[in-house]
Amino acid sequence: MDKQDAIVRNPGVISGISSLFKSLFGLAVSRVELAALELSEIRNHVIELLAIFAAAVLAVWFAIAFGAMTVVALAWESMGWTILLIMFAVFALITAVLVTKGLALLKQNKLAFPATMKELKNDREMLM
Repeated sequence: MDKQDAIVRNPGVISGISSLFKSLFGLAVSRVELAALELSEIRNHVIELLAIFAAAVLAVWFAIAFGAMTVVALAWESMGWTILLIMFAVFALITAVLVTKGLALLKQNKLAFPATMKELKNDREMLM
């Protein structure tokens, strides 16, 4: 018998390890793709939230400005203060509505990665 005939090579182990690494790489790529998809959805919600926040900040500044003008107008002896008081109330109401809408958007948990987190949890459970 030849020395080379006596050596038994097991190509199954190497191909198995190669297959395992290919599968792990494919799993990692699919998880990254899922996270990227969810990130694009979250980006839209973040833009919406920022727009609502900017409008709320603007409305707060108007409420403060008209509130200050109302105090000044109340010192005057004319009836011009009522319109300023109405404007103050309107902008304060707009601010309250926008803040409530922004908080509702946050409470809906639209800024999370639910599908990615679920898949990662499933992966962790399968590995355990």
